Amino acid sequence: MYEYRIEGGFPLNGTVKASGNKNAALPCIAAALLTSGTVTLRNVPEIEDTRVMLSILESFGAAVKKISENVWEIAACDIVRTDIPAELSKKIRASILFAGPLLARAGKAVMSPPGGDVIGRRRLDTHFLALQELGARVSVDGKFEFSANKLAGADIFLDETSVTATENAVMAAVLAEGHTEITNAASEPHVQDLCSMLNAMGADIRGIGSNILQIDGVEKLHGCDFSIGPDFMEIGSFIGLAAATRSSLKITGVRANDLRPLKVSFGKLGIRWEVEGDVLSVSSDQELKVNMDLGGMIPKIDDSPWPGFPPDLTSIMTVVATQVEGTVLIFEKMFESRMFFVDKLISMGARITLCDPHRAVVAGPSSLHGEHLVSPDVRAGMAMVIAALCARGKSRISNVYQIERGYEHLVSRLQSIGAHIERVGS
Repeated sequence: MYEYRIEGGFPLNGTVKASGNKNAALPCIAAALLTSGTVTLRNVPEIEDTRVMLSILESFGAAVKKISENVWEIAACDIVRTDIPAELSKKIRASILFAGPLLARAGKAVMSPPGGDVIGRRRLDTHFLALQELGARVSVDGKFEFSANKLAGADIFLDETSVTATENAVMAAVLAEGHTEITNAASEPHVQDLCSMLNAMGADIRGIGSNILQIDGVEKLHGCDFSIGPDFMEIGSFIGLAAATRSSLKITGVRANDLRPLKVSFGKLGIRWEVEGDVLSVSSDQELKVNMDLGGMIPKIDDSPWPGFPPDLTSIMTVVATQVEGTVLIFEKMFESRMFFVDKLISMGARITLCDPHRAVVAGPSSLHGEHLVSPDVRAGMAMVIAALCARGKSRISNVYQIERGYEHLVSRLQSIGAHIERVGS
């Protein structure tokens, strides 16, 4: 077990490179199972979640080889089993993403309920309903079992705009016989990356980036060489870090279009940045002040499906708001346990009123002090790192495994820009 030891109160300065999008890499790894050809994936983040997904691929008989840093070669010539080892399935929620590819390629998939962040109920019904529309039989009795003699195209209306359910449905539909239309589909940049990769493998997907996907099934897919896009969630985290610590920071390898929803919400806290090419710059001299709504009303930062503000960044925004002059409402609509980490921020000196499981009123700026913290999930853990770097004195953060599931080489990258942080055995 490891923990972070952080001494806060020091401004940061320098450049960090954006990692590959974790939430794109995970379905793209699963999609490599759809072909017997060789798939080369570039810009894959070196994090625990991708390592677990690659291990699951190997358990199916796929040859997995690291070519260089962040580059992996996958060849799933033969599938020797269609059940996911329980110990791997329980480590990561994204293990559910193998259901669609296994069904399409082998006609069967068996898995234990997936693990992942504990941020409230995370229903899987939409996955089951979408795959059933394509002709799959689903059994839920301790384990999830999917089977199909043949998948056929269908008109699918998703009952919620679920990212992973959209991805599972797309991966099953590309090899289904006939035409599929998926309405109320998720359209996040990572969903777009998956669809672009599948098209590079020979799939026929149209409407990428919209909430209606048109798919004509093909007989087989071939290998490809595909590069994962930048992780806009990580980029948003570093923007929040720079603003909260009054630091100057450059982030390279960004994709400006992915950041448009972020710019609106960060702008409500007075946070600005400039993008030139693929380099984003946050300056240390900006005024951090809440921009009131018309009539002097308290503004709201709330999440919604893309192109709304991403729910994964509400934890980051909560911490940033503690360092901004004024009052703002953070409204996390999707997960009823995500906001419970604010009690730790309150113990550090933050002025936050948790109204209910979804809403918190933050009044700033607050002078934070060091504290012993425990990371409950990936994003709240990163929010705690930002809080600790803002705070006076020393902090300890335990359960950093959760943070490192989503942030690549975090400690060394933070050290490179002047953060006083160490990773030590606890």
